Amino acid sequence: MSGRWLARQLGTSPAPEHPDLGGEEAGLPRRPEGRETLPCPVIAAYGPGGRQPAAASLPPRTAPRGRGWPRTPPPPSQSSWRSSPGEHIDYCGYAVLPMAIEQDILIAVEPVKPQVVQLANTNPLYSDFSTSVNNIHINKTKPVWHNYFLCGLKGIQVELAEICTKTERYVGTEGGGMDQSISFLAEEGTAKLIEFSPLRATDVRLPSGAAFVIANSCVEMNKAATSHYNIRVMECRLATKLLSKSKGLEWKKMLKLQDVQAKLGVSLKEMLTIVEEVFHPEPYSVEEICTCLGISLEELRTQILSQNTQDVTSFKLYQRAKHVYSEAGRVLEFKKICSEAPASALQLLGELMNQSHISCRDMYECSCPELDQLVDICLQFGAIGSRLTGAGWGGCTVSMVPSDKLSTFLTNVKEAYYKSNDQRLALEKNSLFATKPGGGALVFLEA
Repeated sequence: MSGRWLARQLGTSPAPEHPDLGGEEAGLPRRPEGRETLPCPVIAAYGPGGRQPAAASLPPRTAPRGRGWPRTPPPPSQSSWRSSPGEHIDYCGYAVLPMAIEQDILIAVEPVKPQVVQLANTNPLYSDFSTSVNNIHINKTKPVWHNYFLCGLKGIQVELAEICTKTERYVGTEGGGMDQSISFLAEEGTAKLIEFSPLRATDVRLPSGAAFVIANSCVEMNKAATSHYNIRVMECRLATKLLSKSKGLEWKKMLKLQDVQAKLGVSLKEMLTIVEEVFHPEPYSVEEICTCLGISLEELRTQILSQNTQDVTSFKLYQRAKHVYSEAGRVLEFKKICSEAPASALQLLGELMNQSHISCRDMYECSCPELDQLVDICLQFGAIGSRLTGAGWGGCTVSMVPSDKLSTFLTNVKEAYYKSNDQRLALEKNSLFATKPGGGALVFLEA
């Protein structure tokens, strides 16, 4: 469909009779005789100069009366979409979106393909562009006109992920942002390496020949109602501060183990050596921590610990720091193997998954007997690698299974783990399934 005529009716209002859909002033041809417009909401808009957001998906009578929007829609007899350069004109249920003084951009959703965004520029120098909203790629080496819109859409996703991360903390959980970030930034067909400060997501192409299977342990852990999760966060925070002080850094400003590595400018492998040098394997009492930092017990409780960890009397700093740095190394190694794609990629990735679960179980201690049992069962019936996923203490495992063994794997795991327990059997239909990378959450504004 030609983008020169890519106008879309907003909402479900019937398209009025009008002589054309543009005119020479707007750079649009007249509507073809007999051509009907397709009902489809515009999902995003930029105001004058591509900077001012506008709710273009609202019907004309409820459209915002802010800058860039006329106070009343133009009459059906008006032959131009635009009364002056750079101005939004909501034409009887249609929207034109200016990118610059002398060009407009039309943004629409294909009605038969709601996951596709179509962009059309009224300037004939610029080609039309369409993309899946689940698979947005921005080529930073080649400036193109539609990147302005794509960057805005990406920015919305990142901002929402960060807002959701902060919002969860109001329930008292000192959570990170992994779940929220992948929920918004996931793209179909690719895994993601999630990094923070600033938040960013990098494609990781998984090798062919294997499926990833999710298995629910049917054990639930309420992070907000227990202190398990926050204790781990505090142990990492305390480890950060002790490591920082031992290396002459400004420990009071340091909150994350990643910060120590960044300040020292060393590798993850070197950080593991430093952990061995600084910490002893035995748990640290609060008194010992206070002595190491030169603060009082009251200062420790009120200035460092979270509210539901202030009564904890000992913390395992060595184990938690060792897990975090080694796990970060496994993540980067996983990405490297996926990029290089050696012949033994599946076996190498499976081994990393197995190492990860062992570390989660023994060093971070966030597993549980049911998760360990489920991992063992998955490995027994053909998984190349298996580990817990999520916060732990319940929830799910993820296993990498050869594609040619998937059917028998699912049957055997179902028999061994779910049918042996009535509670699990009741949940079995939604608890065991193969999956692949899919798209994240989307924002659609519909009239």
